Amino acid sequence: MRESLRGLGRPAYDEQQIASSLQSIAQADAQLIDDGTYFVAVANGEIVACGGWSKRGKLYTGSAASGGEARLLDPQFEAARIRAFFTLPSWSRKGIGRAILEACENEIAAAGFKRIELMAMLSGGEALYAMNGYEAIERTNIVLEDGTPLGTTVMRKQLPSS
Repeated sequence: MRESLRGLGRPAYDEQQIASSLQSIAQADAQLIDDGTYFVAVANGEIVACGGWSKRGKLYTGSAASGGEARLLDPQFEAARIRAFFTLPSWSRKGIGRAILEACENEIAAAGFKRIELMAMLSGGEALYAMNGYEAIERTNIVLEDGTPLGTTVMRKQLPSS
């Protein structure tokens, strides 16, 4: 996560935004791990990419604590969340993120969700999701824990009806 932010974040974010992101965002989310909805790609004994999905209210890591973040979402009326995607710079653009995203989408559909939402970083995530059918809904700044604003894009995808 940290190497991904440092290496891939520079074209989109300034040094303060990257430093703050390293503190607020570049951390494993225990809830995704506990829920069994987090994937890692390993090559040569090293984690080269990660990402997951959530059936809970929290939209992204590092969000300020608010009520309802841990609550289970209702698949009939609410969107599942894509969360915490990172790839080592030396492994980016090799289809690994797309493979993890596809695994997430398959599990999301099997869990009965009809829509997916995410908060995309501008440093590559936004492009990955757009190439995979996600629609940009809103450009926004999230405020990291130290008050630093970070540009992001809320994106959404409707799953095909079965």
